[in-house]
Amino acid sequence: MTVVASKYARAENDLYQTEPWVTEALLSHFPVAGLDVWEPAAGNHLMADVIAEQGGSVYTSDIAIYSRQHDELYDFLRPHGTWPVLDAIITNPPYGKGNRDARLFAEYALTRCKGLVALLLTAKFDFGNTRKHLFQNNSRFAAKISLTDRISWTLDGVTGTEDHAWYVWTETPRLPRSPVILYAGRSA
Repeated sequence: MTVVASKYARAENDLYQTEPWVTEALLSHFPVAGLDVWEPAAGNHLMADVIAEQGGSVYTSDIAIYSRQHDELYDFLRPHGTWPVLDAIITNPPYGKGNRDARLFAEYALTRCKGLVALLLTAKFDFGNTRKHLFQNNSRFAAKISLTDRISWTLDGVTGTEDHAWYVWTETPRLPRSPVILYAGRSA
């Protein structure tokens, strides 16, 4: 697959809907049945719906309301007095310029959740020097699930121009071993 520059004009708080197969790919490797999961960039709840179908209890929040109400309007990148204490955070966060918002999302998620943290990010997210602390010698980093198919953010079958992967951190010492690379696609 070749990465080419997108001609898509981005808008503030734009909605990037995550196709159900993408969340199913994560949950095939990291099941959530019985877990309380926070989806902090819930959009129209497509990821939350899959998590609930797989037996997870989902708390949703986002910075904006699209078609569905959230449990709370919440800007994950801003300081708050409290946040929900749950077993997992699973989300497709905003990336921001140079993946800066995605890096902050990862740092805050790891601070706010001592359990499972799974973020859908660009496949090269782990290459950034400013993100080394999230991966290198991070005892919680457990896996990268490389998606072998591209995502259609508009849900119309037209795929994006970027490759993506799930980055997964677990509680320590849940997986006292080196991180693994896994692969998943539409049929996962």
